[in-house]
Amino acid sequence: MKREFSINTIIQTLQEVLPKDREFIALHEPLFKGNEWTYVKDCLDTGWVSSIGQYVDRFEQQLADYTGAKYAVAVVNGTAALHICLQMAGVAAGDEVIMPALTFVATANAVCYCGAIPHFVDSEARSLGLDPYKLADYLDDISELRLKGCFNKKTGRRIKAVVPMHTFGHPVDMEPLVEVCRKFRLELIEDAAESLGSYYKGIHTGNWGRLSVLSFNGNKIVTTGGGGAILTNYESLARLVKHLCTQAKLLHPWSLNHDMVGYNYRMPNINAALGCAQLAQLPEFIEKKRALAKRYQEAFSEVEGVEIFHEDDYAYSNYWLNALLLDEKYCAERDKLLEITNGHAIMTRPAWTLMHRLPMYVNCPRMDLSGAESLERRIINLPSSVFL
Repeated sequence: MKREFSINTIIQTLQEVLPKDREFIALHEPLFKGNEWTYVKDCLDTGWVSSIGQYVDRFEQQLADYTGAKYAVAVVNGTAALHICLQMAGVAAGDEVIMPALTFVATANAVCYCGAIPHFVDSEARSLGLDPYKLADYLDDISELRLKGCFNKKTGRRIKAVVPMHTFGHPVDMEPLVEVCRKFRLELIEDAAESLGSYYKGIHTGNWGRLSVLSFNGNKIVTTGGGGAILTNYESLARLVKHLCTQAKLLHPWSLNHDMVGYNYRMPNINAALGCAQLAQLPEFIEKKRALAKRYQEAFSEVEGVEIFHEDDYAYSNYWLNALLLDEKYCAERDKLLEITNGHAIMTRPAWTLMHRLPMYVNCPRMDLSGAESLERRIINLPSSVFL
């Protein structure tokens, strides 16, 4: 028989899973126990700390090898990676870009950097990510195909791209989404910022469109302090991306010439040194995070009115952040749970505020978002550090 739902029951169950010897348990802390000190010291000793150095090249090759993508370009952060990917996909001022309303704000911000307009769509409970079937029906209703692409009949603007985000590391259902993009002639850019080490039907996330992004922020499963990467399977795109991210500087022993408007987006060598050390530990990190997720799932399976989100049959997830899902009838308890868990020095947080509720995006186009709105009410992220 399940234990009755109560805030005390939730607290007790968390305490049963989490270590008892820590005064404060953060949501997600990095773990440095490999060659991080050695590699960073090497950068300092040799003076190679900026965007040129052996660790940048090495990190890019390791990322490509691990993910199965042919090319990886290391950049300063995931938001910069999204910005470049959107440009490479041909997103122009006045275009609309489809993305889930349930995402981190960087996804929408990067679209605005291009002068384009975020267009928010719904998420499904099965993946916590963009719902490809609901999107297909929605586009059938509001869009039309013309010579220059897919156009929104209501706004008259071109819909250029779709940016699915793999929420908390859990892969979106990609095969039907790829079909939607093919049907409506939309570019697919994966926001895989949280899903390094996650697979959809045996293929690493980030390999389903022409371009995708990763993030190595301080709270990610692998961190470079701050950093990101662009993945692609196209050599010409990889070359152009790297050129743009290096101020579009033409190679020359001493002359400073540039042939395009470029960006100072390359990852510094000292950050890449951290990444090389971290990436070597990734298989162990994922094993431990999946073990923690299993402990959460087993513990909370005995509590009425809640569940721990788990991967679908098609997915192998890194479980970057574990998500406790409240039944709808207990949603009113969410904020109290957040207050009390944090008061007990157990850091928890809600999902991101849905994009259409933020003041700068309140007037952007959107579909019915009932699925995302339900998830927003019900999600509580739990501590998910590797060493827990």
